[in-house]
Amino acid sequence: MSLNVKQLAAEKAVEYVKDGMKVGLGTGSTAYWAIRKLGQRVQEGLNITAVATSRASEDQARELGIPLVSFGDIDSLDLTIDGADELDSELQLIKGGGGALLREKIVASNSGRMIVVADESKAVAVLGKFPLPVEVVPFAWEWTVAEIAKLGCKPELRRSGEELYKSDNGNYIADCRFEAIESAPELANALQNIPGVVEHGLFIGIADLAIVAKQDGSIEVITTRRNV
Repeated sequence: MSLNVKQLAAEKAVEYVKDGMKVGLGTGSTAYWAIRKLGQRVQEGLNITAVATSRASEDQARELGIPLVSFGDIDSLDLTIDGADELDSELQLIKGGGGALLREKIVASNSGRMIVVADESKAVAVLGKFPLPVEVVPFAWEWTVAEIAKLGCKPELRRSGEELYKSDNGNYIADCRFEAIESAPELANALQNIPGVVEHGLFIGIADLAIVAKQDGSIEVITTRRNV
């Protein structure tokens, strides 16, 4: 049986969760393992409260007995654990492959620390090979997507079977193929200035630490300069 590197990274990240913390639960195939391990630790006596970034993660946490609170009951989080579709050495991320990028960014931005969990295939020298998800409102989406295309990409609305995919927020997701993103901050600003764009999957200056698991069983911990 091959090593489950996603599980390896996720379970290492859960070691950073301490008793009494308020924790953000990410979304996706790697975050799944983190939530599962947190559920195990809660059963063993760990005392935490949590919020989830998607209905899927919320359902999983509830099934595992992780205490969930509403956003109105807390003003910030101590820690969020989430995956990434791509990350570079500066901990700039592309997220949103699971469609929860808006909720993930809200939660991560209101956390004292964001820990990224990933397998080594997600670590890249330059962001952009993975299509960048951009959440757009359904109203006049054709115009919004046309403006996004002017930034040098090929956007394509995500589908779920025969229907257009809708996020938990009721919006569309445009997956934008850039191939290589020369300046993530510049692209982020340009996208944010397009009317109709709700949020984009570039996470810049948000992640504090990444735990990258490799096929040989080793783990690389990447930190940003501000944490050195």
